[in-house]
Amino acid sequence: MKPSFQHLNPDNPGVQEVMKYMLSRRQFLVLGTGSFVTTLMLSNFSEEAESAPNIAVSSASNSIKGEVKTMDIQPTNPDYFIPDRFQGKTILITGAATGIGSATAIRAAREGANVVGVDRKEKELNQTISKIKGEGHKAIAIVGNVVETALCDRMIAEAVKTFGSIDLALNAAGVMDGGDPAQPLNFDNQRNLLPNSIHLATDEYWDAVIATNTTGVFKSMRSELRQMLGQGKGGAIVNIGSIAGLTGLAGNPAYVASKHGVTGLTRNAALDYAPYGIRINSVNMAATDTPMVARAGEFVQATKKAGEGGSMGGLKVKSILSAADSKNRSATVWEQGAIILFLLSQDASNLTGCTYATDGGWTAY
Repeated sequence: MKPSFQHLNPDNPGVQEVMKYMLSRRQFLVLGTGSFVTTLMLSNFSEEAESAPNIAVSSASNSIKGEVKTMDIQPTNPDYFIPDRFQGKTILITGAATGIGSATAIRAAREGANVVGVDRKEKELNQTISKIKGEGHKAIAIVGNVVETALCDRMIAEAVKTFGSIDLALNAAGVMDGGDPAQPLNFDNQRNLLPNSIHLATDEYWDAVIATNTTGVFKSMRSELRQMLGQGKGGAIVNIGSIAGLTGLAGNPAYVASKHGVTGLTRNAALDYAPYGIRINSVNMAATDTPMVARAGEFVQATKKAGEGGSMGGLKVKSILSAADSKNRSATVWEQGAIILFLLSQDASNLTGCTYATDGGWTAY
């Protein structure tokens, strides 16, 4: 009969004394008592398993003896939604024409929300709203630019006129450069509006990016919060930030600064409006399959072709999940939308002031 070590307590002085006799001092110190006992336990378990061939070997033993299978993580199903989660609620979404804003608007409507979509890309915005209405849900489109105070006030007025209140908001309007996002990238003729290192960056580029990404979020939140305070029934807001608002990214100083601004606005507002039942959080993604990221890719290729750009942008190019995926896929808009709607839901009632890294592990290493 072989001895069993499974019930040994490595912290017991007696056990440690016996182990010192079984190992040299150097072996004992290198292994550590926990490692030694674990080894004995696994060894004993393996021997018992081998003596009983009809009993399946444990997964722990398999991982030691055999090859572990790798697999890709499947993205959120675009057709998945939680019925009636936002029934009777009205959600206002800036940047609703494409990408994360559009996907979130579509799923929110499927979950019962009245949707107020805001964007300067009229054609794409109308397509999103038409899809929502085509599925039998309620939605309106408001065309305009969040850099304009008048637009931010008007979007609230029209939402209240149509649906009676604003309960939730997603501030998703954002740009990567100073060009018009409704128009194709024009590298040769609009270089003054495109990203560059600080010593080469223009006022036009800086002002345009900050105006949309930071000032636009400020003006949107100001109008949203005024309405929520007046209603007196609380609410929830999610701002779209970026890993650029949590770390540094090479070559695009205005974008990085603007998204750090979103982080600051989120934390400040969470403090100021918690007493009124209003929660404010942000989501901060790495590469996600959106038109803005595709535009950024075009810009990178154009700079390489022109022999421009620094060397530091390649320090890190993949998140953990992208690197582990067999196709190195980016996040999907539906994955981002799922987290956003969770944060806007009652299930997130204890969450505010948080800057969630919805980045596939980018900021984890």
